[in-house]
Amino acid sequence: MEAIILAGGFGTRLQSVVSDVPKPMAPIGNVPFLSYILDELVEQEFDKVILAVGYKKEVIMDYYGDSYKGMKILYSIENEPLGTGGCVKKAMELSEDDFVFVINGDTFFKINYKEMAKTNKISIACRKMFNFDRYGEVKIKNGIIQAFEEKKHVDEGYINGGIYYLPSDIFTRYHLDKKFSMEKDFFEVYMKELNIYAYKSYDYFIDIGIPEDYYKFIEDNKNE
Repeated sequence: MEAIILAGGFGTRLQSVVSDVPKPMAPIGNVPFLSYILDELVEQEFDKVILAVGYKKEVIMDYYGDSYKGMKILYSIENEPLGTGGCVKKAMELSEDDFVFVINGDTFFKINYKEMAKTNKISIACRKMFNFDRYGEVKIKNGIIQAFEEKKHVDEGYINGGIYYLPSDIFTRYHLDKKFSMEKDFFEVYMKELNIYAYKSYDYFIDIGIPEDYYKFIEDNKNE
């Protein structure tokens, strides 16, 4: 299996606690947050990962080099901001598989990748949440995503967990700008045509994009 990890984030909301490294390199004890994602991929027998890097890319490239615990690492370098979609489209050029996982580099979602791959269709990993307003709700019917709602308070519902399973040639099928948002300009615009499957998982999920959850992840892993 192959994965693309979006690792070029500025970490604007984390500036108060992590200001000198890309967001995925935020320290968790003695190791970067990104290593937790990579460890999960190694454990689930991925053989190749493409790190989509931009902001302070040298920090990531110098730290990881061309492999991690036997897993091959390639780098897709974003020399200008391309948005999440443009960034993934560029990284797809390094993919050799028919399908590839795309993972947000500031989110840890402990899903079963092999099970998700069995869908063999365009899929988004969705996590059930309660009493939330930080994330937009994903509306699902008969296993297919119907809508991505704007952020508002929701008592109970599903959110986009930041892991996608996509054909590696998917962006060649559409006329897209060089810079675009995968969520707003692609998934939402072509949702009905894409027929996106919601892979529901109830496993551990956290997004370290805000200081509170960054500290929570440190606390959750302090004994490891």
